[in-house]
Parts: sequence; C-alpha cells; structure tokens
Amino acid sequence: MTNIDVRIRRLPHGVDLDLPAYASAGAAGMDLLAAVAKPVNIPPLGRVLIPTGIAIALPPGFELQIRPRSGLALKHGITLPNTPGTIDEDYRGEIQVIMMNASEEHFLVTRGMRIAQAVLAPVVRAAWVEVESLDETARGAGGFGSTGR
Repeated sequence: MTNIDVRIRRLPHGVDLDLPAYASAGAAGMDLLAAVAKPVNIPPLGRVLIPTGIAIALPPGFELQIRPRSGLALKHGITLPNTPGTIDEDYRGEIQVIMMNASEEHFLVTRGMRIAQAVLAPVVRAAWVEVESLDETARGAGGFGSTGR
C-alpha cells in the first residue's frame, strides 16, 4: 500500500477534533468527524450541511471521494445524497458533508460524530475523440435494466 502526503489544516472550530483516520489496517476510507458547535437535527427526509473543521490541499492528479458510512445508513437511514461527493485537487475550502435522513425518525448529529468516510483516489481525465460511429457490442444501446434476465 502506498502512502500519499496530503496537506491538511484544522480550522478554528475543529482544533479539538481528531484528524481523519483509517479505522483498521485494511480500511480504504478515513472517517470524517462533525465539527458542529451544538447538535444538529436532521428531520425525516431532511438534508443538512455539516462542517468537518478541516481544509486540505490534494496533490495533483488526486481527488477525495466523500462516501456514506454503512452503519449510519443501516441503523439510522442516514446517507449522502450526492454520493460519492468529490473534493477536487484545487479546492481549498472547508470539507463539508451533505447528510440526508431517509428514515421516519429524527436524527441528531453531535460534535465529533463519525459522519462520512473519505477515500483518496487517483484521477484519470478523458480526452474526447469525436467520431461518426461507435463499434458494435452485444449490448448495443440497451440500458436501465436491459442486461437483467
């Protein structure tokens, strides 16, 4: 496994929180923590923007993907509506997480709560090559469930 240096800055409202960390030796994602001053209620079917108290400078050629935590999704119906979210290499603002409550119960986000996971990923950019036709495949233009049986 290769380690990539990523510069990180704690913002004033996140100085007492742990930096993102891997929960196990084989984990792909690092936990992001809520840097809220007081508990934030997410009503049923509601959405909120939760600060993490950190800003980063990614190295060229990388993105940080923000993904839901499976435990919050299963136990509480909490997910991220734009998953995976992307932090681009040139973004220098605070990482914030859009959280959505898909359950019928209210959910409280508290300070230091693990709210999402972040996965560092390489970026490959497309170079479009416009053509008059595309090669044929067995699937063709079938989509939206066309490969199911």
